[in-house]
Amino acid sequence: METIRNFCIIAHIDHGKSTLADRLLQFTDTLSDRDFQDQVLDNMDLERERGITIKSHAIQMRLTFEGKTYKLNLIDTPGHVDFSYEVSRAIAACEGALLVVDATQGIQAQTISNLYQALDHNLEVIPVLNKMDMDNAMPEEVKEQIVDLIGCREEDIIEASAKTGYGVDRIIEEIIHRIPPPKGDPEAPLQALIFDSVFNSFRGIYAYFRIFNGRIRKGDHVKFFATGSDYAADEIGVLKMKFEPVDMLEAGDVGYIISGIKSSKEVKVGDTITGYDHPCPTVIEGFKNVKPMVFAGVYPVDADDYEELRASIEKLQLNDASLFYEPESSAALGFGFRCGFLGLLHMEIIQERLDREFDMDVITTVPNVSFKVITPKGETIEVHNPSGMPDPKYIHHIEEPYITAQVISKTEYIGAIMKLCIDKRGTLKNQVYLTTDRVEITFEMPLSEIVFDFYDKLKSISKGYASFDYYMSGYKLADLIKLDILLNGDPVDALSTLIHRDNAYDFGRRMCEKLKELIPRQQYDVAIQAAIGAKIIARETVKAFRKDVTAKCYGGDITRKRKLLEKQKKGKKRMRQVGNVEVPQSAFLAVLKMD
Repeated sequence: METIRNFCIIAHIDHGKSTLADRLLQFTDTLSDRDFQDQVLDNMDLERERGITIKSHAIQMRLTFEGKTYKLNLIDTPGHVDFSYEVSRAIAACEGALLVVDATQGIQAQTISNLYQALDHNLEVIPVLNKMDMDNAMPEEVKEQIVDLIGCREEDIIEASAKTGYGVDRIIEEIIHRIPPPKGDPEAPLQALIFDSVFNSFRGIYAYFRIFNGRIRKGDHVKFFATGSDYAADEIGVLKMKFEPVDMLEAGDVGYIISGIKSSKEVKVGDTITGYDHPCPTVIEGFKNVKPMVFAGVYPVDADDYEELRASIEKLQLNDASLFYEPESSAALGFGFRCGFLGLLHMEIIQERLDREFDMDVITTVPNVSFKVITPKGETIEVHNPSGMPDPKYIHHIEEPYITAQVISKTEYIGAIMKLCIDKRGTLKNQVYLTTDRVEITFEMPLSEIVFDFYDKLKSISKGYASFDYYMSGYKLADLIKLDILLNGDPVDALSTLIHRDNAYDFGRRMCEKLKELIPRQQYDVAIQAAIGAKIIARETVKAFRKDVTAKCYGGDITRKRKLLEKQKKGKKRMRQVGNVEVPQSAFLAVLKMD
């Protein structure tokens, strides 16, 4: 165990985590030049296209240093706030962390929140100043920020450039000298933490684990604590570029286990694996269950694909433990699932993965957050969906979730950022100048206000400089109403939203205007209305296709023309009664992007 080092790389988005991981893999000869490609650990097409890490990736490197062969288990983590759950799982399986800070941008919001998570788990943090080869690097300023944040000495900060490979040798040295080897007793009963899992259609589920105590051999009879199921370890091994089977793993090791599990319900991330004959007495304190922030309905385009969609979401949940789902039905869309996501990017990624990996065409409804409805009797009902809202006479008051948001930006954008937050019903809590030209602003605001476009607007008003992080702070009283969209008098429940009373009129009007552009013309007028209860607050009409029925009248009395027009009008009225207006998928998506 003296020669094992378990560590992860944490940083804000785009500070160079994946590139640094590439250099470490090359430096330790874990992969040959022939197999090398940029961001080699990002194995999803989606990650490569967008240039972001979505999943944490674990890999083992071997290195001979000062006459000893070391095993370095590295986990590369995502940087986006929506995937912070992945980071928490990586941190739970490590003893140390490389904190990467971009020398051109300095410390940003996600750097701070990831650092606090690492310190909560008592990890040894090694600060790395990346992108030193850039012309606009500001090493002295950024070093001051790091010293203020961590309280380390300036000489402890490693200057590096993941692009050119400068400083990588010193990083490896510091990992070996500063990160403590794992503690644990190889002779104790087996105790291993599952921190990730993937589905393979031939071999079932691969569970990735980190052993804290004991040892596991190929063929052992093991038990999963949370589910109580027991299996034989058909294959165990270590995570290299490909899976590499071994005969035994012991305390401190990171590896995978295949035991022919086919059902995703039987593997819970955060669960403890132990021996069947000699189980360990306690469960490892893994990580807390994730709380979804944003809810949306996901429905198959073709109703016959419902069971297939269920299987796809189940397999996806194995690979992304922060996805939450439960069945629901809708009058307009049939059967589907109410899914909980950590944010809008997470929702977009899941939708994209369902399409690419499982070939599922889905409709996603307008995202919303969960509210608490307190009845006159004092009971609390949790509402995830506007259609689940009880009748107004059963509502005493509604509470909505609030968040504490931290924005770090350059001082010149402070006015625009404050205006944005106050427009979103935020209240200013605190303002701290980190340096002369960088400020940290803390706001308290409703979660429902940041669901749609807050992050995009924040980036555009600050020219990309502002960084944003948030955590839940509790529930507060809210003046919310249900806004319905009616097509020819019939409500479309997929477009219903729960919205603050002050924003309802404006939002309803914009929604009607947008739908007017997107709903195709029919043979009859289509009335698009926004309503609060029985009160119509906005209306647009999609005009009908019209045939000129009076064209054949070459003159004569007006009553002949009127008779023909009345006849046409009756036909259109009858058509409207039997007609059915299809809302195209583009309309649902456009509502999300409505500015």
